[in-house]
Amino acid sequence: MPRASDFFPLGQLRVGPSGAMTDVPGVRVGHASLRSGALRTGVTAILPHGRNVYREKVTAACAVLNGYGKSIGLLQVEELGTVETPILITSTLNVPRVADALISYMLMQDDTIGVAETVNPVVLECFDGYLSDARARAVGERETSEAIRSASDGRVAEGCVGAGMGMRCQGFKSGIGTSSRLAGESGYTVGVLAVPNFGFPGDLVIAGVPVGKELATAGQPSERGSCIFVVATDAPLASLDLRRLAWRCFLGMARTGAISGHTSGDLAVAFSTHPRQERQERAVLNGLFRAAVEASEEAILNALFAAETTEGRDGHVMPALPIPEVVMILRRHGVSLRKVGQGN
Repeated sequence: MPRASDFFPLGQLRVGPSGAMTDVPGVRVGHASLRSGALRTGVTAILPHGRNVYREKVTAACAVLNGYGKSIGLLQVEELGTVETPILITSTLNVPRVADALISYMLMQDDTIGVAETVNPVVLECFDGYLSDARARAVGERETSEAIRSASDGRVAEGCVGAGMGMRCQGFKSGIGTSSRLAGESGYTVGVLAVPNFGFPGDLVIAGVPVGKELATAGQPSERGSCIFVVATDAPLASLDLRRLAWRCFLGMARTGAISGHTSGDLAVAFSTHPRQERQERAVLNGLFRAAVEASEEAILNALFAAETTEGRDGHVMPALPIPEVVMILRRHGVSLRKVGQGN
């Protein structure tokens, strides 16, 4: 699948080896997808590490730009500053079913859950009802288990996969997108996975160019969605600074033309894989913040570049981003383009 970085560079920082959130050591991503009949839906799992997350919790925080959403688990993350399960992303009406399946998975992982303590499942969502039969609530225990158990490091599948199956963004088909940045001289890595499902046709901005104004998106439905970000880093940050890192995702989102509309559930969860919590000096924090902004912007664009034209429920069709036309527009506006295949 094509990626934005195949065509042009974004930002100042270097991209990690895989250009994915899995560039943060230990982080794994998996998907389960449903594409049959009127279903274009799925679930995506992010594992902070491959061990028992309940026993080895990771420091975490969340940020909410616009709270139109049905997520589960954010209150405890906000209160205690930790995540103790895999982080799952799915479609809105599947959240309770996926949370229940995640609890079942965690009960199998640790026999102290429900005896000594409870468990806080973290499930995030975007609405895919334009392309999928949301009333079917088809994502359940089988799909949740598949996404978790298939999670791996290295390259991450993008576009029309997992939670991205039914997503749309600014008049075009969207999906899963991810990217990473090496945060300057600190040696730390920031990785972002995004599920962009937002925006108004005509608003799309790529590499600083308002390409949406020159692309044919007439007749496409306006914003009725959300944007979910999950941020991983190996920097030893306290929950307070992870929250600040999470907020920077929305700056990357704004660079793509988003306004966070009335019914947009825009939120980010950030976690650190480092066992320590330390306050960092200004230069280190600024490098991490820049990394989160750049990786978030690129993750959204990767979701658009990798997605395919999709026909779904009731014959609804969302066209793929017309990449050749986008490239011509960028060239006319003086954007420095790469030869295809040149990569990062």
